[in-house]
This record gives sequence, structure tokens and C-alpha cells, in this order.
Amino acid sequence: MPPPEVFPNDIVSPFATLSMFRQTTLDNGLEIIAECNVNAYSLATGFFVKTGARDESDDVAGVSHFLEHAMFKGTPTRSAADVNRELDELGAYANAYTTEETTCYYAVLLPELQDRAIDLLGDILRPSLRREDFETEKQVILEEIKMYDDQPPFGADEKLRELFFGNHPLRRSVLGTCESIEQLTVEQMREYFERQYRPNNMVLAAAGNVDFNALVQKADEKCGHWQPHHVERIHRRPTANSGFHLMHKDSATQQYVMRMFNGVSGDESNRERYAAFLLSHIIGDEVGSRMYWTLLDPGLADSCSFSMVEYTDVGVYIASLSCAPDMVGENMQRIDAMITDIQSHGVTEEELARSRTKTLSRSVLANEIPGNRLFAFGNEWLQDRKYYTIHEELEFVRSVTLNDINEVLAKYPLKNPYTISIGPLEHWPTVSSEMREISL
Repeated sequence: MPPPEVFPNDIVSPFATLSMFRQTTLDNGLEIIAECNVNAYSLATGFFVKTGARDESDDVAGVSHFLEHAMFKGTPTRSAADVNRELDELGAYANAYTTEETTCYYAVLLPELQDRAIDLLGDILRPSLRREDFETEKQVILEEIKMYDDQPPFGADEKLRELFFGNHPLRRSVLGTCESIEQLTVEQMREYFERQYRPNNMVLAAAGNVDFNALVQKADEKCGHWQPHHVERIHRRPTANSGFHLMHKDSATQQYVMRMFNGVSGDESNRERYAAFLLSHIIGDEVGSRMYWTLLDPGLADSCSFSMVEYTDVGVYIASLSCAPDMVGENMQRIDAMITDIQSHGVTEEELARSRTKTLSRSVLANEIPGNRLFAFGNEWLQDRKYYTIHEELEFVRSVTLNDINEVLAKYPLKNPYTISIGPLEHWPTVSSEMREISL
């Protein structure tokens, strides 16, 4: 057997017997990356497109997500039924998703079906976008928006994003609004597709038992004729807004509260990013966090969490709480007291060690699956052209110190959040003097 072809940017890690990162770029700008592991039993592959809600304008809000649906409605060579039938024949776990910054189309399947998967996914990414399909799918999107409005937290998360980000593009809902979707035309969708779905604005990624040479050959055959064009995304850090907004929802039985704080962005140092990530787990992980011991273990709340979300040019912490309406005031005082203590005194070495161990364990378990590895490095490369092995990522976690967390708390203090609450309460409760003393 001849030795595999080596591309210019191949990276061989000390763990090359397990995996190798490979990368090349087609003449039209389409980047192809893969983490190849000959010992894997499965293959995950997908096209990552650098487009999402932040790349829209207000008059086409929701078009990225709508377009994701429309891509499966047929191509010049396949009907919608053909697309669904072939996905079924592949036995693949296939889907797509849209976020504020990324749209991804992927499949997890047997390695011997790699060529067929690229042929199908590549075809899907050049859809027909027929008017009749557009009008039919529009009703599906409108029902999806209404469905989320009927489910907790009843649109509070979307309203919080809008209030916190102000005039920044990240204020937009991925789904859009009923008004923006109703007014959207197929011509506007086609124009958005032509502008954003360019090969130089995409990455084809694969993980697992990948035949990289065959992947490149098939991608060139299927996608090499796609025409590149300049695609620009404006990056700017927003001025985070603070405030409080109460929404009345008579049909709700619990009171829901969400908060958004300014945080570490994806373009900052790995030391800051991983310190912020571990901090968020110490505060609001589902088990063993300060929120857990303060609210969940004693039965004071139904759910609560504190998490970190990274975007390219901004990061946020999101806190959430749901509990009985008559408990919400006192519970928020407990959360305020906990956050004030962390801001003033930091976290303990024991908390950091516990968070570090849990994060290491979860990362190892998750990244044994090619599908999870695909999302981990595919999106990282799309946004920042960075690749880290799982061993490097684990070392980032191990290296976080208490000083790192204290520096993050100093740079991004947990103060002046925007808070939104929705539920049966028409007025925010007055808290007893005893609870005010607790918060101090």
C-alpha cells in the first residue's frame, strides 16, 4: 500500500497513532479539514457555513434558519423525497442546525459510505429554492415560532437577548419573528443564499475513520465548480445593557427568571476562556455547584443554571431560575448573595479541583464519539481557523488556576446584568428584611 498523500498543513501530534489532523483548500476557497482516526468505527462529516442570525438584516430576520429548512426541499437533480430516501438508505444520523453565527449540515454514518454522503450533502447545499416549497415551509416555520412561544420560558430568552444586546446584530432571534417570516419573500431568500453560501465562506469537516484523499477528491468533484465571492462579517463588541423587565404570563404556573452578564468572547486567550468556563460550572452546574446547594438540594427551586456562551467578538454568562412565584423574590436574593460572595472572595481550590475533574471527564467521554469531535473542531476552525487536539484541550482545563479565575472576575465582573422574568406575577415581590440581611 502506498503511503498516504501529505498535504501542506498536516499536523502530526504525539498521539498520531490515534488521530491526525489534515487540512487543504480547494481552488475556489472551500477548506477541507479532518481528524482521521483509523481505529474509529464511524465517520462524521458536515458542511459548516459561516452564516447565522447575526449576518441578517431586520427585514429578513430568521432567513438563515428558514433557509436551513429549505435546503432539504430538493435540488436540480433530487426531489425532496429523493433527499429523504437517500439519507434513509445511508442509515445515517443526519440533521442540520442554525445558530447566531453558524449553519451546519451533517451526517454520522459508516465509513464506507463516505463518498455517497459527500455527494448528497454537497447536492443539498445547491438547492432549487422553488417558490411553492418556500410558501409551504413558511407555515412550518411560523408554527415552530408559535410552539416555542407556548413553551417555557415563553420567549423570555429571546426578549432578554434583544434587550441586552441593543443594536448589536446578536440581538436577533435565530427563528426570527412571525412578522419577519410572514413578510419574507423567496427572492430575498435566494439573494441571501447567493451572498452567504459561497465556498470561501464554508468548511467541509470530517472526523473518525476518514479517507482524507478520497474526501478531497469527492469534494473537488462535487463542489469545485462553486464560485467564490467576498463575504464579510462585521465584528464589534456591543455595549451590554443592564436593567429589569417583568412580563406577565397568566397561564404559567411557575415564575421564570433569566439574566445575562457580559463575559469572555471566543477571540480572547484560551486561559481566559477556560477559566470562565470552569467558573460558570462552579456557579451553576447541574450537580454540585453553588446554585445546586443553594437552591436545588434544599428544594427551593425547580431548576437553576449558570452557563457561558461564546461568540466571536463577545461572550455572555446566562443565569436562569424557575420556581414557585411566591419563592422567586427570596431565591433571587439568595442568588445575589452567592454572586456577591464569589465576586468579592473568588472560589475555593476545592471547587476548582472538582470543576476541573468533571470537565475533564465529560470532555473525554464526549470526544470519544466522532460526531462530537466534528462539532468541536469544525466550528472552531470555521470561526477562528484554530485546531486543538483533545489532549491540548484537556491541558487547557488542567492549567486553569485560582488566579486565572480571579483575573476573569476582575475583567468581567458579575455585575449589572439584564434581568427578565416571566410568569403569573404582575408585580415583583417585596423581600423580607431577613432576606435582605442574607443578601448583605
